[in-house]
Amino acid sequence: MAGFLAAFRKNRTKIWVALVTLLLVFYLVVSFQRSILLLTDSNLTARAIGAAYLVLPVVGAWALIRELMFGARTEQMAKVLEAEGGLPVDELPRTPGGRIVREAADADFEKYKAEAEAAPGDWRSWFRLSCAYDAAGDRKRARASMREAGRLFRGKVPA
Repeated sequence: MAGFLAAFRKNRTKIWVALVTLLLVFYLVVSFQRSILLLTDSNLTARAIGAAYLVLPVVGAWALIRELMFGARTEQMAKVLEAEGGLPVDELPRTPGGRIVREAADADFEKYKAEAEAAPGDWRSWFRLSCAYDAAGDRKRARASMREAGRLFRGKVPA
């Protein structure tokens, strides 16, 4: 039993992602089935709704696959950085509620921003910059930086 709990704690995030993914896949399958039923109806309005409703599972599946690939690539990059000893260390001060002190994160951010500017083709610097954006509370730029790190990690060149 202790081994099960230890494995659960270690993989808690992956388990929740798997459960949410299963629920979303179930929803997408049901949506697809309902759209097919509407498409086979003799009423023209029902067919139009069925055609429009068919887009939902397609977009949902695309978004799901894209996010799962993003997560897997991020984890792969983190493992490489960890093996190299290049993961940023989280030593930022926190509030009593556990949030990172914004001023400390902003000061730490400058170091990683300068690193990324000095080596714009290095995925490692973009990964660390993404972590700094995340610590500073800028999730949108954190994701954009992580996507850039992933693009460089895969060896793709900008268009």
